[in-house]
Amino acid sequence: MQQVEEFFISGFMAEMMCYMGQQTVYEEAAEIMEKLSGVKTNGKQIERVCHHYGQKLENDNQNHIKNQTPPEKYQQKETYYVMLDGCMLLTREESWKELKLCRIFSTKAQIEVNKNRKQISQSNYIGHLGNHKDFFAKVECHTDFIKQKIFLADGAKWIWKWVDDMYPKSIQILDFYHAKEHLCQFAEMQFKEQQERQLWIDKQCLQLLNDHVEKVIIDLENMQPEGSNAAKVKPTLIQYYKSNSKRMKYKTFKEKGWLIGSGAIEAANRHVIQQRMKLSGQRWTIPGAQQLINLRMAHKSDCWDTVHNAINHKIAA
Repeated sequence: MQQVEEFFISGFMAEMMCYMGQQTVYEEAAEIMEKLSGVKTNGKQIERVCHHYGQKLENDNQNHIKNQTPPEKYQQKETYYVMLDGCMLLTREESWKELKLCRIFSTKAQIEVNKNRKQISQSNYIGHLGNHKDFFAKVECHTDFIKQKIFLADGAKWIWKWVDDMYPKSIQILDFYHAKEHLCQFAEMQFKEQQERQLWIDKQCLQLLNDHVEKVIIDLENMQPEGSNAAKVKPTLIQYYKSNSKRMKYKTFKEKGWLIGSGAIEAANRHVIQQRMKLSGQRWTIPGAQQLINLRMAHKSDCWDTVHNAINHKIAA
């Protein structure tokens, strides 16, 4: 039997360990493998194998960044959504640390499941547990080679600064529900009566959905704040809308058939990251988390062949 590197196991077994390790906790992965295959292993061995090949994927990512290798997966005639967000992961070195995630999918990848629901058939994911610069370097290996792209995100300044700097001619959409959330937070402070508050929120949302963000700004500017909290939040909210006004043409965007909500990336945070990496009691080393993230990205992006190749290209003859 051919053996893979220092683990003295077959390439097939190493691949199964990587697959199961990115799906569930290592001890449970070992139990499932024994039940299904009869091969006895343990969680620590699966962990070592996952970290080893997860690091190989990280090295490959760095080589792609260095060589600017164009991916073959993107069709130049298609338009792609690029969604970015972050979620917190508990680490041993730095306590809670932001894991940055990017989801890229074609506008044609949305399949209608029923009248009120669509499903995305295929996405490419990029995840990084570290600083903005290194994360963007990984994302640019994809976005640099996509001709037509729509960036859709919340109001995080670090995201939009990068988009403005790197892709100033791209389409930019501020997530409508984040824009509404800020409005609702202010209304909670401004209006004591629930009915009055809801009527005001409905009016402002209707204006936003009709490309009239400037009217919302005027309404806010003309309001007398009720209390110190409203007075403090009001200028911040006005500035938020002013700085994002070009990204808030929701009627125009919807008429073109584009999404105005970033639910797809928020869902990805849950089913790609949290489902495996934020279970009760989990606390990761930063390198170990990144290594498992790389395996998770390969699986969820339908690119498991990259793991297969990383395992098998050095199998002894």
